[in-house]
Order: sequence, then C-alpha cells, then structure tokens
Amino acid sequence: MNGVKSVYPVGARYLKRMTSAEGMGKKQVEAGVCVTMEMVKDALDQLRGAVMIVYPMGLPPYDPIRMEFENKEDLSGTQAGLNVIEESKAQLWWAAKELRRTKKLSDYVGKNEKTKIIAKIQQRGQGAPAREPIISSAEQKQLMLYYHRRQEELKKLEENDDDSCLNSPWADNTALKRHFHGVKDIKWRPR
Repeated sequence: MNGVKSVYPVGARYLKRMTSAEGMGKKQVEAGVCVTMEMVKDALDQLRGAVMIVYPMGLPPYDPIRMEFENKEDLSGTQAGLNVIEESKAQLWWAAKELRRTKKLSDYVGKNEKTKIIAKIQQRGQGAPAREPIISSAEQKQLMLYYHRRQEELKKLEENDDDSCLNSPWADNTALKRHFHGVKDIKWRPR
C-alpha cells in the first residue's frame, strides 16, 4: 500500500483511455443516451480496475482517489468543499428565473423536446447567478490587441501625411498619355 506505480505500460494506457475525454461519455452524448446509476457504478468499477492495474500495491489511505472509491472523501477546508451544495439548500436557475420544484420544466421551456437549456445551481437565498460574459477573456484580449494595433496603424498613417512623393515621375497622371503622343521631355520655358 505504498502507492508505487506499476512499470507495465499496458496498465498506464488503460487508465489513460478510461480517463480521457474520448471515452464512453462522449459517445453516449452523441447517441442521446441518458445516464443511469448502473452506468455510473459500472464506470467506477472500470476505474477501480484500471487503478488496480496501474498501482498493484494499492493506493495509500490518504490518496483522494482511494478515498473517493471508498466514499470517505472529506472536502471540508478545500476549495471543492465550497462548491458542494446540499439538495435541500439548492435552487435551479435558468434565464434569470428560478425553476420551482413543483412545476414541470415544460412550463418554463415549452414542449419542444429538442430545446437545450443550461441551468445553474445556486444556494437558496443568494438570488440569480451572475450572467455569463458575451465573450471570453481570451477573446476580449485578442479583440483589444487587434484594435490597439489598428489604432497604431492609423496614427502612423496620419503622421505620414507627406505629399512630396506626388511630385515624383511615377506619380504623374498624364505620363502615359504624353509618352504615346511623343511629348514627354518638352519644356515650355526658354533655356
């Protein structure tokens, strides 16, 4: 029970496959399958088996994974403990409305079965949760960087208001016409 990891790569690959985002959950979501407690227990059993393969000596008693498997995890004093809300103190919110337990979800959303909503859980008495930002912070930074660069380019263009290039021969509008008429080097002033 020292938590020494196995040297066998097969076990490590099995555990990686079990915990990856491409596992059973994504396929079930695409197929529209509802999750049951039996499916959750089966997935936990598979994870237990994968941990037993990767750690043949077993996990130490203080390991959070072992405590979760034995349902002894104590979240008091941790950040995760602040996120746990008891069922009696929880409220569901959607579209700045509290979803009452006595009403059906179709009373709020309608009868269309293909409607997807994102509801938020909040502790009772805290009011509606904060709204999601329209754009993420990374997108906002990129947008501000783009507009800053654009503003710098416009400043440079305003500063570079030099008209001396208009007197050069390549900027003459009638140069082509004079070339074809054969009057390109005629000077009207006497020498």
